[in-house]
Amino acid sequence: MADTMVRVENVHRSYGTGAAAVHALRGVDLEVPRGELVALKGRSGAGKTTLLNLVGGLDEPDRGRITVDGLDLSELDEDKLLRLRRDRIGFVFQSFGLIPILTAAENVGVPLRLRGADPREREERVELLLSLVGLADHARQRPGELSGGQQQRVAIARALANNPALLIADEPTGQLDAETGLAVMELLRAVVRTEHVTALVATHDTTLLDLADRVLELRDGEILAA
Repeated sequence: MADTMVRVENVHRSYGTGAAAVHALRGVDLEVPRGELVALKGRSGAGKTTLLNLVGGLDEPDRGRITVDGLDLSELDEDKLLRLRRDRIGFVFQSFGLIPILTAAENVGVPLRLRGADPREREERVELLLSLVGLADHARQRPGELSGGQQQRVAIARALANNPALLIADEPTGQLDAETGLAVMELLRAVVRTEHVTALVATHDTTLLDLADRVLELRDGEILAA
């Protein structure tokens, strides 16, 4: 268990009841070692987002067990889940999710403010992360002044603000052109190495899969290959 960041055991998740029920996950088993970038591939509706939401503590399975960084999520109350998401998990979404009125630096610093980090520590961490994602010269620009690729880089920097152990990325290149998407995926690959994090990335873009340490395919709520 010490070398495992994520363990998913016989997890089921359905939405709705009776004949209209949608079975998003059907007995999924998954193990993600520490320090790996694992890609989840599959068509829309295959269950990728549902699985990521469960691993990130944003949803609960109908049955089965999920362990993240040694913690059984079913044993955590809402307050402990909130702290886990804030301090140990970084989220990157397809829609970027940046606050329009804040600069790039201010967006990256939001998680640190929520944690109550010392202002000097916050400024140093933000500066370091913007340099890491290649946006040191864009710190004062707002999202509307940045390209899609640059906005996603800001989102990645923000996700790393609190030194998470696990990075969850749901279709992080979905709104980007092929060249920019590849650059963002290469950045995620570099982040896993330099920041010593584990990454679980859902993508339908087969050109990006070569950058993962391991690729798992989800189809109709089941993992087909490991």
